[in-house]
Amino acid sequence: MKKIYYLKTCSTCKRFLDKLQLTPDVVLQNVKSQPITAAELEQLKALSGSYESLFSRKSKLYTEMGLKNATLTEADYRHYILDHYTFLKRPVCVIDQQIFIGSSDENLQKVRQLISSNG
Repeated sequence: MKKIYYLKTCSTCKRFLDKLQLTPDVVLQNVKSQPITAAELEQLKALSGSYESLFSRKSKLYTEMGLKNATLTEADYRHYILDHYTFLKRPVCVIDQQIFIGSSDENLQKVRQLISSNG
């Protein structure tokens, strides 16, 4: 499976995707228009090891809801990610059974290599 969860209006996601040489077998899922499902989130958690690793603290809602000072549990992270798309770190790339969370240069290079070598 080759899938990238992203936000279409996110400039960081746009830059990341523009730098990839996407092949037709890569599925793009805009998490705003097609929200992540509980089953999809479970798969991502199984690959990443935790909901916290998938949770974005950069979300405007994170500050607005006062979550910065809250002690969040794994159940809380899961709830917030499913409740609102902005709480999912972006982009999240799943290539076969490997997951890459965020837009770091290291992730970009690894994802680009895996897409082209498996394409």
